[in-house]
Amino acid sequence: MDEQTRNLIEECKRQEESCLYTSATLFEWLKSLRRWKVAFVVAPIVLGGIATWPLLARQPDYEWVTATCALLAGLAPAVYKALDFDVSLDAVAKHAHAFKILQDRFRQAWRVTSLVPGDTFEKDFADLMQRLDAARSASLTAPERFFKKAQAKVSAGHYAFTVDQKGTDR
Repeated sequence: MDEQTRNLIEECKRQEESCLYTSATLFEWLKSLRRWKVAFVVAPIVLGGIATWPLLARQPDYEWVTATCALLAGLAPAVYKALDFDVSLDAVAKHAHAFKILQDRFRQAWRVTSLVPGDTFEKDFADLMQRLDAARSASLTAPERFFKKAQAKVSAGHYAFTVDQKGTDR
């Protein structure tokens, strides 16, 4: 194996690891965004129900409760839309998926394609780098706390394959 092939293998390993951390971070962020979406969808329904509840609506002492619930029920969808959660959710999901696929492809490139004689490995690597550049062009930047969650999960072995562990008979 020549030096260029060894260097490409090392670079594939780096990019595989980078894609692992990026996809794990985006998946952690996606889970949080989905929880917020549920909150912004369910909260107005519940608040609207409380605001129109006949038991409270007929009580003069609770007018402020019904008014507050009605106000919040009306504001929640506007805040949700202003935060652009639907677009963010779709973009994060799309890019988490793209980085997970790239992680697998970089692993396959260095473990399988690098063994094929000829220029196949170099061409495959160049194609993967173009795809990686395209995935990175969105410039999605997850909050740091999601990277730390992903880092802890990766370190704990949540994304490790049993077949890759030494000493397994599988």
